[in-house]
Amino acid sequence: MNDSSWGAPSQAGYAGPWAPADRGPARGAAPAGPAYDAHDALHPSETRPMPTVPDIPATGGNQDDDRGAARLSGPPVRDDSPHLSPPPVTPHRSQEPMPSAPQPPSPAPQKKSAGRDLGAAIGVGVGLGAVIAASLFIVKAVFVGVVAVAVVVGLWELTSRLKERKGINAPLVPLAVGGAAMVVAGYARGAEGAWVAMALTALAVLVWRMTEPPDGYLKDVTAGVFAAFYVPFLATFVSMMLTAQDGPQRVLTFLVLTVVSDTGAYAIGWRFGKHKLAPRISPGKTREGLVGAVTFAMAAGAVCMHFLIDDGTWWQGLLLGLAVAASATLGDLGESMIKRDLGIKDMGTVLPGHGGIMDRLDSLLPTAPVVWLLLVIFVGSA
Repeated sequence: MNDSSWGAPSQAGYAGPWAPADRGPARGAAPAGPAYDAHDALHPSETRPMPTVPDIPATGGNQDDDRGAARLSGPPVRDDSPHLSPPPVTPHRSQEPMPSAPQPPSPAPQKKSAGRDLGAAIGVGVGLGAVIAASLFIVKAVFVGVVAVAVVVGLWELTSRLKERKGINAPLVPLAVGGAAMVVAGYARGAEGAWVAMALTALAVLVWRMTEPPDGYLKDVTAGVFAAFYVPFLATFVSMMLTAQDGPQRVLTFLVLTVVSDTGAYAIGWRFGKHKLAPRISPGKTREGLVGAVTFAMAAGAVCMHFLIDDGTWWQGLLLGLAVAASATLGDLGESMIKRDLGIKDMGTVLPGHGGIMDRLDSLLPTAPVVWLLLVIFVGSA
C-alpha cells in the first residue's frame, strides 16, 4: 500500500469532479489546511488492527512502509495507536543449577596421628624395660615381685571399671591377695602350685562376697572368678618360665616377641592399613597390621630362639613367632571387647602414653601360656 491510499492533500475547496456535492470530500481525502490525524479520517467500523510486527533492527530498512504508517506532507503525523514493541530477546544460556548455599571451606588434610603421646609412651616403655631387665638378670625373686605388683594393679583397674560402668562389685581384697599368691606359687611350685592358688582364690571370692547383701551375688562372684583367671593365673606362666635354667632368656624372648608383634602391627597398620580386621571390636586394627605382626614376630622369633634359648633352632623361632602374633592379637581384641562393653577407651591412667597396666598386659597375659607351652615342647622345662 502506498502513501496516497491513506489520503494525499488536495487543493483548497475542491473535492474532485467525481465526488457528489452532498457527501462532502471523498472518504480518505485530507482537507486543505493544517495537518490532521490520519486515523480520524477512518470510520470506526473500518478501523484495521495493527498487523503483527516482526523483529527488525531499530535502525535501517523501510520500517514505516512495513508498519503501514501514513506519510503526509507537512508536519509529522501523530500516531495515537498503541505502540507494540517486541518482547526483549534474552540471549540463550545453558541451564545451570541454582547455586546452593555457601559451603564452609573443607578442612586441610590432616596427617595420620598415633592417637597417643609418643614421647611419653616411649619414655615409660624404656623405663619399664630397664626395671624388668635389671630385676630379671640380677635377682629372679625381684622380678617375681614386679610381676605380682603388676597383677595387683591390673586387678584394681579391672574391678574399679566393672564397678563404675556396670555396678559389679567383684571383691578386690581376696583377688589381690590370691593373685599375688598365685604368681609366687607358680614360681615356687610350678603348675601345681598355680592351680591350687587359683582354686583357693576363687573360694575366697565366694566367701568374701557372702558378707554383703545377696542382691547381685551371682554376677559379683562370677566377675571375681573371671578376674582371678584372666589376670593372675595367666601371669603365673611368666613366673613358671623363670624357673628353668635359662629362665631369664625365656622370659626375655617372651617379652621381646610380644612387643615386636605389637610394634609390627602398629607400624604396618598405621602406614599401610586399609582393610579392617575386626571393625566391630577394634576399628583401629587392620589386616595389613596383622601381616606386619606376623612378619616381625617370626623374624624376631628366629633370632631369639637361635641366640637366646639353649638347644633352640631358627625354624622353631618361626613357629614361636607365628603363635605369639596370633595370641597377642587375640589378647588385644579380647580386652578391646571388654573395654567396648564397658564403654571406655583405657583401663587406667597410671602409665602416661599407654593408659593403664591392663592396657599393657592385654597382649602379654594370653601369650604367656602359649610361649611357656611351646618352649617346653621345643627344648623341655629344665
